[in-house]
Amino acid sequence: MTYCVALKLNAGLVLLSDTRTNAGLDNIATYRKMFFFEEPGERVIAIMTAGSLSVTQTAISRLREAIDDPDADGRTSIMRAETMLGVADIIGDTLARTRREIASQCSDLKQSQASASMIVAGQRVGGDMRLFLVYPEGNHIEATEDTPYLQIGEHKYGKPILDRVVTPATSLEDAQKAALLSMDSTMKSNLSVGMPLDLAVIEKDACRVSAKRRIMNGDPQFSAMSDAWSEALRDAFVKMPL
Repeated sequence: MTYCVALKLNAGLVLLSDTRTNAGLDNIATYRKMFFFEEPGERVIAIMTAGSLSVTQTAISRLREAIDDPDADGRTSIMRAETMLGVADIIGDTLARTRREIASQCSDLKQSQASASMIVAGQRVGGDMRLFLVYPEGNHIEATEDTPYLQIGEHKYGKPILDRVVTPATSLEDAQKAALLSMDSTMKSNLSVGMPLDLAVIEKDACRVSAKRRIMNGDPQFSAMSDAWSEALRDAFVKMPL
């Protein structure tokens, strides 16, 4: 399983993903789930993935091949699409086609096992920042001011803090804290989500990745935040009137 979350704010975008794909008593694997495509100053595109690893890896590889194709144009390459909506459409088409092909090649593969979804975020120079959730079928929805964040994977445990804290006016610093605490809550409740974590920030109109950080198991800053949050929740619970 996995958990990825992206926040669209007035000041920019905050992205966070775990890296665990298989979990069991003796079977734990780590794979990157956050990918970047950028031409600094012109466009930046971030993709986060959840679901079947064979589907997501193949889809990402196909997107890269389309970029390198000498005949690429705005209908086939995410680096040539004229808008972020066009980027989301290309990614959706690629994901849906890849999912169908892999499922058809394996007759005993359940449809759910070939399922995958993606979060697409970014900005093209002269355009607005946009954030999309791409479904396995290739269709997508977009983050709004009412719901300025999107999640994929094991999302239910980390949703409450986002609902209570995050608004478009939230600062990039506070948004990073909210995303990390959302991930911390998820990891405490579901062992299929785990370290390392990939955190990224894309500032508005920068058209490039402004900051990237990989958080390893035992990271002192993350551990201190997790401990402080647990203590704050316990204190609030004790003080809560019945």
